[in-house]
Amino acid sequence: MDFNLSAEQSALRDEVIRFAENELNDDLIERDADGTFSPEAWKKCAAFGLQGLPIPSAYGGGGADPLTIVVAMESLGRGCRDNGLIFSLNAQMWSCEAPIVRFGSEDQKRRWLPGLADGSVIGVQAMSEPGAGSDAFGSMATTADMDGDTFVLNGSKTFITNAPIADVFVVFASTDRSKGFAGASAFLVERTTPGLEVGRPLRKMGLRTSPMAEIRFDNCIVPASAVLGPLGAGMAIFNHSMDWERGYILASAVGAMERQLERSVAYARERIQFGRPIGKNQAVSHRLVDMKVRLESARVLLYRLGWMKTQGKTPAMESAIVKLLISEAFLSSSLDALQTHGGYGYMTEEELERDVRDAVAGRIYSGTSDIQRNIIAGYMGL
Repeated sequence: MDFNLSAEQSALRDEVIRFAENELNDDLIERDADGTFSPEAWKKCAAFGLQGLPIPSAYGGGGADPLTIVVAMESLGRGCRDNGLIFSLNAQMWSCEAPIVRFGSEDQKRRWLPGLADGSVIGVQAMSEPGAGSDAFGSMATTADMDGDTFVLNGSKTFITNAPIADVFVVFASTDRSKGFAGASAFLVERTTPGLEVGRPLRKMGLRTSPMAEIRFDNCIVPASAVLGPLGAGMAIFNHSMDWERGYILASAVGAMERQLERSVAYARERIQFGRPIGKNQAVSHRLVDMKVRLESARVLLYRLGWMKTQGKTPAMESAIVKLLISEAFLSSSLDALQTHGGYGYMTEEELERDVRDAVAGRIYSGTSDIQRNIIAGYMGL
């Protein structure tokens, strides 16, 4: 395995960092406090080509290989401090774009992928329900009953990222309860479809610039052409999305951890207490060493995953390992960065406490850390 970046990937890394630093951090403290999503930043990301990275060029995307996408998303986290914006980008790319690319009909691809790539359309997956989180398929209550050449959806979904701004949802519903998980199917449902209602935005501890809401289906009628993939393929479609999402949704956190470490090392060299830099104190220096070890470990596993996917492998266990390690590492390093800066780190103006709040969610979304451990244990034969 050769993780050395090509000249093109190195150039892309520099370009993404420069773009993110210059274009995506405006008014972030205020937007975080107000829970405001930035449509301008979203459009800038699309114009740069970020949303289109996983989309084939035939449908307006960049058609990037998996390792190149890793480089781009890590670099985005290095330059962009808006973790909420990045979270919304990831939600669209892995839970909406990826399943359409893999399972969509030619008509569905041509209808949705160009807009998702150029930023004129926003999409996301709708899976979680009030009574179905980790047990997504076993406890699914949303149904889609066939009525002639249409399906009638009834039920509700919750904690849906991008819901207040989305134009299309990849909705999972049961089309045959008697078959259990084998009776779940996926549908592409337009926001304007009668019977689909988006609830009020939900307020969150972190990732506040990424909008979230509940959506409800009340006799929501969709045509048969809205079915994504074959009927009963819901679990296969969801697992495909999760394989991408678990492995990639925290790539940006590796870039953020690098930014945190550089800032903390510089502060530890400059901050004088008791007549010497605080970095000379073992308690501080060891904390920074731990941050360095987490960063390098996370990067190696992340790049290994990207390399495996570029080789055409389906590394489901490795995706779970990457999700588990980076989510835990990002929270630990965010706390260490805050602690290193002491009272200043606790202040909103220093923008360190926001990383802590944002990082907590990484241990929950896309499968909790406990679920990732269960997945890994299963692959170990336990």
